Amino acid sequence: MAKKITVADIPASIGQEVGCSGWRVVTQGMINQFADATDDHQFIHVDPERAKETPFGGTIAHGFLTLSLLSTLAYEVLPELEGQIFGINYGFDKVRFMAPVKSGARVRARFIVSQAEIRPSGRIVFHYAVTLEIENSKKPALIADWITIAMVAPEDA
Repeated sequence: MAKKITVADIPASIGQEVGCSGWRVVTQGMINQFADATDDHQFIHVDPERAKETPFGGTIAHGFLTLSLLSTLAYEVLPELEGQIFGINYGFDKVRFMAPVKSGARVRARFIVSQAEIRPSGRIVFHYAVTLEIENSKKPALIADWITIAMVAPEDA
């Protein structure tokens, strides 16, 4: 369970790692479902026999699948903001896919608050430096600068 923080705690979190998720297996089933959802059936994702002939040695997850896992991994570990009404994904300033995630690999995410802006309107804009690690790999699957917005009542901001 993620810890709880207040708006007053936010400035002290800047530059700090605020969470590291548990390991999550990226299964071939997940990859196939993502292929169906996005209509991206490139053989390196969905054809294990053909993918064996590539430098990857087997199927790999879509980059956007690995990126989309950040949402669920964030729910595991990011602090719960006291008084938060809702939160939204605002986007990314940077995403780089550094290494492929092979089917069956385990990944986890580390989140560092790189910036936070508390606005009088009740919007709190968080910037996270995120690294999606692959178990037993020196290179991460991806690095990203992720921006989210948390809404609190204006009087709490």
